[in-house]
Amino acid sequence: MATIFSPSALFSSSSSSTTPPKPPLPPPLTKPQQLIIPPSKPPLTNLTTTLTAAAAAATILTTTLPSLADSPANYQIYYGTAASAANYGGYGGNSSKKDSAEYIYDVPDGWKERLVSKVEKGTNGTDSEFYNPKKKSEKEYLTYLSGFRQLAPKDAVLNNLALSDVNLQDLIGSAENVTSEETKDEKGQVYYVYEIDGVVAHSLISVTCANNKLYAHFVNAPTPEWNRDQDMLRHLHDFPDSLLEPDTVGTSKNE
Repeated sequence: MATIFSPSALFSSSSSSTTPPKPPLPPPLTKPQQLIIPPSKPPLTNLTTTLTAAAAAATILTTTLPSLADSPANYQIYYGTAASAANYGGYGGNSSKKDSAEYIYDVPDGWKERLVSKVEKGTNGTDSEFYNPKKKSEKEYLTYLSGFRQLAPKDAVLNNLALSDVNLQDLIGSAENVTSEETKDEKGQVYYVYEIDGVVAHSLISVTCANNKLYAHFVNAPTPEWNRDQDMLRHLHDFPDSLLEPDTVGTSKNE
C-alpha cells in the first residue's frame, strides 16, 4: 500500500517502465493435524458381567448369614414325668425314662435345661424348662396342676394359669392380640391353644387335661427373637400333635 501512494509514483512519466508486481507469498506452512483415535469402549457384555460380579460380592460381604445355632434343624424329645414335689427326687430331666413319662415335647439342639426347684414345682407347678443360652427369655416349659378332670371354659383356664405366673399376667395385660381355639388330636384328646401377641414378647400355649391333671406347655420369646425364630418356635408348639403320647414317638426327630 505504501508503494502505490508514494509521490514518485504519481508524477512519473507514462513512458517509464512499470515494475512488475511481486508474486504473492505462499501461505505459511501449517503443522499437519494429528489424527486422534478415541480408545475403544469395552464390550457391553463384559462391563455388565463385571458390575454384576461386583454387586454380588458386595451383597455377600454385607449380608449377615444366619447362624446354624440360631436356627437349629435338629431336635431332641424330652420325656417328662410330672412327679409331685414330694416325690421330686432329682434334677436329671433328660434322664426321664420313656416308660414312666406322662408327657413329651421337642427341644432344639443347643438349648439348656433350667433346674426347677422343689419349691417352685410346688407353688406354680413348673415341671420342666429349657431355654436358649443366647437369650434366656426365649424358652419353653411345662406346668401341671393336679385335681382337674376336665377343661373349664377357655377364658377361665387362661386366667387361672396367669394367677400363678406373674410374667404371663404382664404379657396378657399388655397384649395387642390374644387368640384361643379348641382342637383335638387323632385320639380325640381335647386341647386349648392360645397365642398371645404382646408388645415386648410372644407366647404360644397348649393346655389339656388327663390323669386328673391339667398340663400346660408354653413357648415364649421376646419380640426380636420371635421375629427371627418364629418357624422354629412354632415347631416346638406344634410337635408333637399330642403332649400325652410318649409311647408313639421316637427318641429324636430331625425336621
